[in-house]
Amino acid sequence: MRTHHGTIIAASAIVLTLFGAATQGKVKPAAKDAASNAAVVLWRDPADIASRDLFYGPGGKGHAPQGTFTFVEEDMAGTNPKFHVVDANGVQWVVKLGPEVRPETAASRLVWAAGYFANEDYFMPVLHVEKVQRLRRARGLVSPSGDVQNVRLKRHSTDEKKIGTWSWAKDPFTETRQWYGLRVLMAVMNNWDLKDVNNVVYRTQSEPVEDRYLVSDLGASFGPTGLNWTLKGKPDAYCSSTWIKSVSAEYVDFNVPSGPAVNTYINFVELGRRLGLLWLGHHIPRQDARWMGDVLGRLSGQQIRDAFRAAGYSPSEVEDLSRTVLRRINELKAL
Repeated sequence: MRTHHGTIIAASAIVLTLFGAATQGKVKPAAKDAASNAAVVLWRDPADIASRDLFYGPGGKGHAPQGTFTFVEEDMAGTNPKFHVVDANGVQWVVKLGPEVRPETAASRLVWAAGYFANEDYFMPVLHVEKVQRLRRARGLVSPSGDVQNVRLKRHSTDEKKIGTWSWAKDPFTETRQWYGLRVLMAVMNNWDLKDVNNVVYRTQSEPVEDRYLVSDLGASFGPTGLNWTLKGKPDAYCSSTWIKSVSAEYVDFNVPSGPAVNTYINFVELGRRLGLLWLGHHIPRQDARWMGDVLGRLSGQQIRDAFRAAGYSPSEVEDLSRTVLRRINELKAL
């Protein structure tokens, strides 16, 4: 047992040392992308936050999925089953199944409300898809008639194009208030899956051209504080978790992301990857954490409940999750 424990500590030391070397020389905020002359944007002041509709989210009611959907192809990326469909108007959607569906839908609304960019995600309790072909990962989740339950649909926008991913450790916004604020927001939601590959840059296809930076995969939110396949997406795990680790005169350390569940230690590659993300919840300036609390504090309790209602949570889960979010916002405001 001591040998196993020592191996974990050694692996942790190696990962943290490598991380420290990788994060030296952080770049300063930039107004333009040097190659394209596009403006780079992470956040915009949500001046209308108190009136934003968190039930329909960034896409609004007008972009909500409806009508007939036709199967296009299966998507083998990521850990959750997904496939692509197109609706009667030619709009393309990515259909996602599994435990990330509800958390991701709700999280996209809070991220958007706080002034950051988010995908247009919608939850549907029942989706009917025409011409479904044999699926590899979603086998057994789609009925022979093409019905599938409890899905998240992400709308594909023709107004923007994915041009790459971005790194938390080196990006145009490092050490800005908005950068720290986004890390705080991830902690508020218990989003522990903060791998760089989940961060996307979209370039707008019309003037003025912008490169919009966002956290695209929010599916690990509203569950445990760290990787735990058993509790992923479980509201009880979120509501009972300890999210603040420590507070000093100048800084806050959050417990999100925390280390992975014990059974993950047998996978040293995954262990190393997760330990390399722990810094994202640490050493946050108190004033920046308080700033994010003030931004989120402009939301009403009803708006927050609407975000969870839109994600298909039960009435009791909506109340429990909303109460926890409101409590965390108040804790930030009190820093």
